[in-house]
Amino acid sequence: MTSGAVDAARNILTGLHEVMASRQHAQAKLNTVVEVIGESLHSEVCSIYLLREGMLELFATRGLAQEAVHVTRLAIGEGLVGTIAEKIETLNLAEAAAHPDFSYRPETGEEKFHSFAGVPIVRRERAVGVLGVQHVERRRYEEVEIEALQTVAMVLSELITNAGLIDDEDTASLDPAHNAPEQLRGLSLVKGLAQGTAVYHQPRVTIEHIVAQDTEAERQRVILAFDKMREQIDRMAGQAEFGVGGEHEEVLETYRMFAYDEGWTRRINEAIDSGLTAEAAIERVQQRTRMRMRQIDDALLADRMHDLEDLANRLLRIVSGQIGTAASLGLRNDAILIARNLGPAELLEYDKRRLKGVVLEEGSLTSHVVIVARAMGIPVLGRVRGLRGYVREGDMLLLDAEQGMATVRPSPGAIEAFEARFAKNREKQAVYASMRDVEPVTKDGTRIQVRINAGLRDDIANLSLTGADGIGLFRTEFQFLVSATLPARERQTRLYRDVLDAAGSKPVVFRTVDIGGDKTLPYLRHDDGEGEENPAMGWRALRVALEREGLLKVQARALLEAAGGRELNVMFPLVAEPWEFDEAKAVFEGQLAYLRKTKRMLPEAIRYGVMLEVPALAEQLDILAPKISFLSIGTNDLTQFLFAADRSNPKLAERYDWLSPAILRFLRRVVTSLEGSNVDIGVCGEMGGRRLEALALLGLGIHRLSITPASVGRIKDLVGKTDLGEIEAAMRGWLAEPPANLRETMHAWASARGLLTD
Repeated sequence: MTSGAVDAARNILTGLHEVMASRQHAQAKLNTVVEVIGESLHSEVCSIYLLREGMLELFATRGLAQEAVHVTRLAIGEGLVGTIAEKIETLNLAEAAAHPDFSYRPETGEEKFHSFAGVPIVRRERAVGVLGVQHVERRRYEEVEIEALQTVAMVLSELITNAGLIDDEDTASLDPAHNAPEQLRGLSLVKGLAQGTAVYHQPRVTIEHIVAQDTEAERQRVILAFDKMREQIDRMAGQAEFGVGGEHEEVLETYRMFAYDEGWTRRINEAIDSGLTAEAAIERVQQRTRMRMRQIDDALLADRMHDLEDLANRLLRIVSGQIGTAASLGLRNDAILIARNLGPAELLEYDKRRLKGVVLEEGSLTSHVVIVARAMGIPVLGRVRGLRGYVREGDMLLLDAEQGMATVRPSPGAIEAFEARFAKNREKQAVYASMRDVEPVTKDGTRIQVRINAGLRDDIANLSLTGADGIGLFRTEFQFLVSATLPARERQTRLYRDVLDAAGSKPVVFRTVDIGGDKTLPYLRHDDGEGEENPAMGWRALRVALEREGLLKVQARALLEAAGGRELNVMFPLVAEPWEFDEAKAVFEGQLAYLRKTKRMLPEAIRYGVMLEVPALAEQLDILAPKISFLSIGTNDLTQFLFAADRSNPKLAERYDWLSPAILRFLRRVVTSLEGSNVDIGVCGEMGGRRLEALALLGLGIHRLSITPASVGRIKDLVGKTDLGEIEAAMRGWLAEPPANLRETMHAWASARGLLTD
């Protein structure tokens, strides 16, 4: 907040303090408030709209027709005022009528005014009104004026709430009729099943006083609160109970960085300078952070902002003395945690014996809390729209993070069916777990390699838990995605060495960093700063690494040093031409030569491989085959490129079928082209983790699969029941003369032989 905004806000707050202390009734206070704001900002119009009966009603105005007060009403989303309330964001317009959402109301007499600025009046994360100013002249309002309006809007939220002028919060946010069962859809962030009662993570922190009596005293309260918060974060980071050296440690390190951010501290102190109490200043900055979050398209940057909000919640509880969260109060029963979003440190505070699952209104697959939840083994469902409008504290919840669904207040029949499924799932997992030491050998004696995909240090434990043959794909980019800055070589080396140590004699295939597309890094951008229309086919994966050679050099050196005395398997992603492989390999060979000169311990052997994701590469495998040791088919990207169908687009789901004759014939041709070579061919991707699709791959002659750890048991079970010769013969026939629906044909064939048990 600039000094001009501080002065303007302080002048207005002084006037508002006198108004609030007066014995006027609520309407008279609002009438005085618009006059105070209008005079302080030299505004010709100042108006206050409040939420009543679900509509935004004009409650007070300076400059508009008084006859419109309590007459003009706008729905949420209607007009400029309704848009501000709906999106909880600020509008600053030189010409209001030019805005597409402008709605003219003749009774207000506002036709002579052109410029408009409006800010939401926010109460507990929802808009309860709008404060707006207007001028005859066409101009955009200065930042100092907008900041002053935002500060005043915060004070108004307390005034109008205490006066009972707005809809009751429970009435506005939760329909009392919502007692029936509800099914809420979301995004599976951490898979799993869970049952428990709904517990809201964040108890309400009520701010009793907005305007400061002693600015210096408020500043000291904030300083002490920051000290206490940082002490908590440092202690928490040192007491994480789920292993040493996991990716969650890097998450907490980034989290600690935010706790010590000087810019955040400065903004809170500036809000105190404007005349706010410590609590109000923290809330003021937090509201602005939320508004910024709504404008951020970059998922990673948004996740960083969520971390900052998590810290702000913690700081607010400390400074107000209302420290208790659902975690500190203790979980009495099995619980499903409900939150708009959640910070990683706050998740760590919960009793893992009672916390069975988490449901978030927001969240993303790469968010920090998801990484920590995965390490804790807690299923998470995210992006559940309207979550807090459907769930009450204490409601029974059935969380199905396998199917991306949560059932609220389920019927007895739904509970019985879920518990039966849950029990069956446990039994099935127990059967699969018992196969840990069983080798995947077909009925006719062919040994199939079943490996796992991984990307986090904590994933390595799944090797022993599943009895997998190794790691067929270690996604090195995960370390980059959870870091606030580019990971240093030493950090990369430490991670790769730890992974190899944990794997022991089992092979690990490291895929070089695959960033870009849907895995953007805030600290690594296009040089031209422009976005891409088709990021999945753009500046990503090996293309980034070859353009920014330093990135690949550092990773090559880290991998070579980590693998000293052992075999190193390295794989390059998104190779489209053999020359791309040649250039990438040359980077590794250059670093190998450097390490040899410096007498460092070198890998005993280096096996180079590529991922076949770009169809063009299949036409040049005869050129590439003599240069590589192995080839992994990345079915996720390959299939969407073959079908020109974005795999994330639900409208194209039917076109994205792994059992289409087109994809199976393509894979068969790849296998055939490598027959007689020394290239080990396999598949890494979701296709290999599904029983019917895995059966098809076996029929094509693919004997190495790399899949999610959760799928290892079921695929081992499938392999043991499969006659390889029989499925190979059937596949030859189906691909020679494809049936009308190959999926249905295969399903019937497999079911008749007892191969589909889930």
